[in-house]
Amino acid sequence: MKPIFNAIAAPALFASALLAAAPAPAEPNPAAVSVVSVGDLDLASQAGRERLEQRLVTAAHEVCDTASATDLKAVNGERECRAQVLAVARQKIGVIIAENRRTPLVVAVRN
Repeated sequence: MKPIFNAIAAPALFASALLAAAPAPAEPNPAAVSVVSVGDLDLASQAGRERLEQRLVTAAHEVCDTASATDLKAVNGERECRAQVLAVARQKIGVIIAENRRTPLVVAVRN
């Protein structure tokens, strides 16, 4: 039973640590979280890294895009949010690639 607990508890602890450490992005969206799978990707290949980049961009849009296209201030806030989310995610991906891990990545957390 202990390995099952570790499989469940470790990602939860990781996600809670990210919640505490994440910078506050522009125009918060309550409790939006995006998790990106990396286990099916070969991050040693260019194609795998490109596919991961597509997933990261999609995740940033999921977390940050909430405004109407007619609200320029909110649209600019979304753009800033996506840039911040992607910058943090790309740093984390560098660690994942360096350590050759296959754990899912919590890309963005907004409060």
